[in-house]
Amino acid sequence: MSSKIGRRTLLKTGLAAGATSIAAISCSPKQETSVNKSPTLITNKIKDVTLRFVGTGAAQNNDIRNQAEKDLGFKLQMRALSTGEVIQIGISQPKQYDIFDGEFFSLPLVFPSGNLQPIDVSRIKQFDKITPIFTTGELYSGAKVNTSQGTAPRKVMFVKNQDSTEFSQEPTNWATMIPYQYGADTLGYRPDLVGRKIESWAELFNPEFKGRTSLLDIPSIGIMDAAMVLESQGLMTFRDKGNMTKEELDKVTQILIDRKQDGHFRAFWKTFDESVNFMASGEVVVQSMWSPAVTAVKARGLPCIYAPLKEGYRGWGGGLGISKNLSGIELDAAYEYLNWVADGWIGGFLSRQGYYSSTPENARKFMKPEEWDFWYEGKPAATEIVDPYGEKIESKGAVRDGGSFEKRVANITCWNSFMQEQVYLVYKWTEFIVA
Repeated sequence: MSSKIGRRTLLKTGLAAGATSIAAISCSPKQETSVNKSPTLITNKIKDVTLRFVGTGAAQNNDIRNQAEKDLGFKLQMRALSTGEVIQIGISQPKQYDIFDGEFFSLPLVFPSGNLQPIDVSRIKQFDKITPIFTTGELYSGAKVNTSQGTAPRKVMFVKNQDSTEFSQEPTNWATMIPYQYGADTLGYRPDLVGRKIESWAELFNPEFKGRTSLLDIPSIGIMDAAMVLESQGLMTFRDKGNMTKEELDKVTQILIDRKQDGHFRAFWKTFDESVNFMASGEVVVQSMWSPAVTAVKARGLPCIYAPLKEGYRGWGGGLGISKNLSGIELDAAYEYLNWVADGWIGGFLSRQGYYSSTPENARKFMKPEEWDFWYEGKPAATEIVDPYGEKIESKGAVRDGGSFEKRVANITCWNSFMQEQVYLVYKWTEFIVA
């Protein structure tokens, strides 16, 4: 798959439009020693490097930055933005970042711009520990994950060679990004306010919840959640919810406009914090959600369920790419960071929010056995379960919503996606939002 959308078209259509606020996170003092085994000269230079990141809020935070600086000995400068803003900067402002922290579905837009350089996988020491979901599309050897609908990460994980921007359907020595997190998204709901189980995507459009629902306002993802709802209601069927036709987009957005004008939606959200506040306040009782948002609601002492729906999950994957502008000692530092990420600390941290690590066995080294059993094995919690910040989110005996890693990921039915009709999608989505 390759993008035919130029930078000018992209910006004019607002494809990369997102929330306008930018969280710039300042750097803390660096540690003076490096964990790499480079010569002393390189070590002394690398401590003066500052890598600039652009990404969404999942990994652009102080705790991750501080740990990485402590372990690596150089500085990180992070900006937490909306998904749309990350894509826009990735395409149009390559001198504004050194590390691109984005979703794999954005790569058909970002990588053909030439702003990311192919990553030499031979320099990633733990590359063989990456789950085959990203490399071959398998849950484990012989067990395929559904990658037929949407932009599954393995479709855009590799390019053909060092100088290529053309994706390879088979693994090569050159990666677009190094994956570090992924998940299976669904609906979140407040059981105390709903009063029963939510077991189908159809419930998002149930008139029972009129005025108390929310949909995320990211065109590529929100449209797929809407398609999951309409398909579960029997109103439409799709060959590929991740690559809809113009006719399908027309029909979906008209239904959305009708629902909006009928007052069905309380609001739409772009950022993690917005979704948390809607649910925690009780203004919204069922909505599109991300796993750490559910965790954040629980950390406030409120019940919130990430529903295992009978129609399955919408999958996504996130990774780290390297700017084309990096070379020399800065490029060496970028590879050191990618190796640090694959080593597992960040995987353990994000797993406590409900995400999965791309190197799960490494992440396991940074988790307590009872945490691993709860988050990955789907076993009842042997102790209280806390989030990455030490806040209690589950009591002893609780079981993770949806069960084990294998059960949840095996039930992914589509992936966050870049569509061939992406410009038209954004046009229609904007029509819906402003209606």
